[in-house]
Amino acid sequence: MKKPSETDGAALDARRDENIDFSDISGADKNFFKNAVVRLAQPKVSKCLRVDRGVLYWFEAPGKGYQTQINAVLKAYKEGHST
Repeated sequence: MKKPSETDGAALDARRDENIDFSDISGADKNFFKNAVVRLAQPKVSKCLRVDRGVLYWFEAPGKGYQTQINAVLKAYKEGHST
């Protein structure tokens, strides 16, 4: 994480489960779980990709995670252009 959490961990640890308000959680009853399907993300594929130097440097500039950023941009482009 880029900035420290502002969550009061000690206060959360001190809370008892009985005192947690779950009223805003949608009803996931037994029927939901009976029909639920687990969908795991497809593993990424390693592929050599040639890009302009300036494009690569722009993605790398903020630091770690630039490959994930490039993937997200390409994925959004693909989804926006799918028929």
